[in-house]
Amino acid sequence: MQNTISKAEKDGRMNTSRSPWAWVPTLYLAEGIPYVIAMTVSVVLYKNMGLSNTEIAFYTSWLYLPWVIKPLWSPFVDIFRTKRFWILTMQLAIGASLACVALTLPTANFVRYSLAIFWIMAFSSATHDIAADGFYMLGLDTPQQAAFVGVRVIFYRIATIAAEGGLVFLVGMLEKYGYPAASAWSLAFIGVGALFLAFFIYHVFALPKPAEDVSAPWDKSKNFIAEYFRVLTLFFRRKDILVIIFFFLFYRFAEAQLTKMVVPFLLDAPGKGGLGLTTADVGIIYGTVGVIALMLGGLLGGYVIYRNGLKFWLWPMVFIMHLPDLIFVYLSHALPQNLWLIGSAVAVEKFGYGFGFTAYTIYMIMVSQGSYKTVFYAIGTGIMALGMMIPAMSSGWIQDMLGYQNFFIWILITTIPGFIVAALVKIDPEYGKKLGKEPRG
Repeated sequence: MQNTISKAEKDGRMNTSRSPWAWVPTLYLAEGIPYVIAMTVSVVLYKNMGLSNTEIAFYTSWLYLPWVIKPLWSPFVDIFRTKRFWILTMQLAIGASLACVALTLPTANFVRYSLAIFWIMAFSSATHDIAADGFYMLGLDTPQQAAFVGVRVIFYRIATIAAEGGLVFLVGMLEKYGYPAASAWSLAFIGVGALFLAFFIYHVFALPKPAEDVSAPWDKSKNFIAEYFRVLTLFFRRKDILVIIFFFLFYRFAEAQLTKMVVPFLLDAPGKGGLGLTTADVGIIYGTVGVIALMLGGLLGGYVIYRNGLKFWLWPMVFIMHLPDLIFVYLSHALPQNLWLIGSAVAVEKFGYGFGFTAYTIYMIMVSQGSYKTVFYAIGTGIMALGMMIPAMSSGWIQDMLGYQNFFIWILITTIPGFIVAALVKIDPEYGKKLGKEPRG
């Protein structure tokens, strides 16, 4: 019996010690692609299919809902089965959902059917996020978590390039070769569904099996519902909970509105106040060049926090994230046709956003420490999603009322809450530095 236990312990150590490079990159590729499809690629899809900006913003913003409410079922992910199990199961579900979306697009009621299946995909993706983010904290020690923040950001952004850039560019090229929009998008989604089958097969072998990846403890002498709500409400018992919630909701208040309307601005004709780019142009400029800049900003942000800590870099990140929004005011007035100029302008704005958003990610990890890290992090991302969903839902209507020029001025005004909440948060000066020190108190 002693020999058997020793062998199991040895196997556990071997699995736990697997290099993070073998699974962190692919895990965050699989986390990023469906989120980007739901949040951004769906905007391009419905724009190509003839919906108005008001309809696009309202309908696609509802796809945030699974990320908003995912804290409600995050305790189930923590308590039942392992994070590894949930990751693999949800990757299969995401792939199947994408294949089903492909089947709905040529139908007469494609909006209703595709949105319903997109919502199922979004639910599966949000569940995958709960498990993946929890697995990240279980599979890596604190210094590795800090060191690999930049890596996870990079590969999440590569996923964004693959979806916003590669997928959109592919659809644009298929349209150029004579495929109707519905057929082009159907072929693209079938391809992404196959990719998720490949992710599933790879992760069956590549994901480690950390000793801590077990069902979270809960008091079986208590009613399960009571225990569920106890775990769920632990996060909200913090003395600084209001500041945390306000930071999650308002740090990206302006960006939530801007992001939803950038693609329509790039695609709309100059007569409507847009830049008149093709779908393929958007795939290259916004989905590739812009996302590479976003990725580089995130990488640099992770590195400087690793060197000097979150508190040291918070204010520079707030300014660098918000000030480049001025670029869209210029673009909406000048309406340039030079693709190099447009691409450079988008890259600058995206770099600033990527750099500033790193502070958000590290802060969320910081406030998620405790016995139920997976649940706490899921609650944080749920509140974050609510902070994106509500402003985004009305952004199309605001743009239709104001026009693009005044809309981007409105965006500048709505950056003010981001500065206010940054002034309210309290951060240990040592948190995030390379020693990986936990916050005091």
